[in-house]
Amino acid sequence: MFIRYTFLNLTMNEKGSNSSFYFSFCITTMFFIILVVTFIVFGSLTLNTNHTAIAQQQPPFIEDLSFDIDNVTFSHHLVSVNGIQLHYVIGGQGDPIVLLHGFPQSWYEWRHIMPALAKNYTVVVPDLRGFGDSSKPVTGYDGKTTAEDIYQLTSRLGLNQIFLVAHDVGAQTAYSYASAHPNNVTKLVIMDFPYPGFLPPEFGENGPWWFAFHQTPNLPEYLVEGKEREYISWFMKGLAYNPSAITKEDIDIFANHFSAPGTAHGAFEHFRAFSVDAEQNKESAKNKITMPVLALGGDIYPALGGDIPGNFALSSLQSLATNVNGVTVPFSGHWIPEERPDFVLNQLFKFLGNSTK
Repeated sequence: MFIRYTFLNLTMNEKGSNSSFYFSFCITTMFFIILVVTFIVFGSLTLNTNHTAIAQQQPPFIEDLSFDIDNVTFSHHLVSVNGIQLHYVIGGQGDPIVLLHGFPQSWYEWRHIMPALAKNYTVVVPDLRGFGDSSKPVTGYDGKTTAEDIYQLTSRLGLNQIFLVAHDVGAQTAYSYASAHPNNVTKLVIMDFPYPGFLPPEFGENGPWWFAFHQTPNLPEYLVEGKEREYISWFMKGLAYNPSAITKEDIDIFANHFSAPGTAHGAFEHFRAFSVDAEQNKESAKNKITMPVLALGGDIYPALGGDIPGNFALSSLQSLATNVNGVTVPFSGHWIPEERPDFVLNQLFKFLGNSTK
């Protein structure tokens, strides 16, 4: 009413030109206020975009795109499983073998292994949720959930029995898969992962420092943002016995994936799920898996002070499996498939069979 009264009073006491001026001024001011309020509200919504929206973004690859590694053809695919979009690469022919990568990587971790395996096996290499070109949901990073992602993928592909090979955090997914679907896994290979709930004594009660760092809510995302390449480079070089096995080009590929929206959050969530994984592992350990298991462990870890005696993957798995054998990979740190692909292939062919080697 005050605005209306003031406006009417002005129109009665000023000339027509002044009246038009004040009317225009009021309209312009009101428009400007509405514009500012709209900008603030929209900006707030944009800044608070959650990872669910991020997960709906389209991956930066062409569906069914074929490519070659060492003259062996593979192709990219995207499939809806367990409420997310899962990216995977597939190639070769023969008995199916599924390869699960670790932190902070993607399917590309297995680039040196895939071509040789594809001569004898159908090779399926997914990006775990939170990594690579798969979805980055807010939750669902415990072993049972990520295992269900992979089980739904193999079911969609019609793979009733598989060989399952995994490294680092992918090993939790692999064990949970084998525990939940023992008749679907013929043989299991685990590389360099201490299982939550069964950490070996040499790892201490809580594991190395980055376990705690990665489990801290939100902090690692804030600190690593804009420095993804530097962090990944340090992390990978520090855990490699042979740092030259991880080239600058390899670091670029992993860093480009890791710096994509939502990836850092998803990657760190695998570590934040360790407490849930520990409880799940303790429960499933009451009925140990019985299929043959091979545990490959690294030899030397500079970031952990050098040589760590024993194979901590084997140490953990002895509490979870009845038929497990361990091999320490000589002249290798944590990145076994990249530092010693020749040794890994030899071990896989001997353990899995179905080989001309």
